[in-house]
Amino acid sequence: MHKLSSPEMPAADAITFDDFLKVDIRLGTVVEAKPFPEARNPSFKLVIDFGAAIGRKKSCAQITTHYSPESLIGKQVAAVVNFPPRQIGPAISEVLTLGFPDENGEVVLISSDQACPDGSRLF
Repeated sequence: MHKLSSPEMPAADAITFDDFLKVDIRLGTVVEAKPFPEARNPSFKLVIDFGAAIGRKKSCAQITTHYSPESLIGKQVAAVVNFPPRQIGPAISEVLTLGFPDENGEVVLISSDQACPDGSRLF
C-alpha cells in the first residue's frame, strides 16, 4: 500500500478553501482503454472525455486488478485535470485518474453513482 494512502494515517494539515479550489477535479467518461505493457507496473492507457471545455485527455493508470479495458469503456471517473503532463515510460499522462486503495492497496476508481455531465467539477 502506498504510504500516502494508509487508513491509519492522520488527516493532513489544514488547508484553506482557496487551496482546495486550486485542485481541479473533474468527471469524465473513459472512451479508450488499452494495456500498457511498457509500464513498470501493470497499467492501462486511458483516453477520458471531459466534455467540450477540456476535451479528451490521456491518463496512465495502475488499475489492472479490478478493471479490464472492456469494463472501463463508458465508465465515468474522477481525475485531476490541472497537473502538468507527466512522462510515464513512452507515454504522456495528462490527467491523474483518482481512486482509493482496497484492503490490499489496489486502486478502486472514484466515480459517480449517477450519470453527470462530462467535465463536471468536484465541489
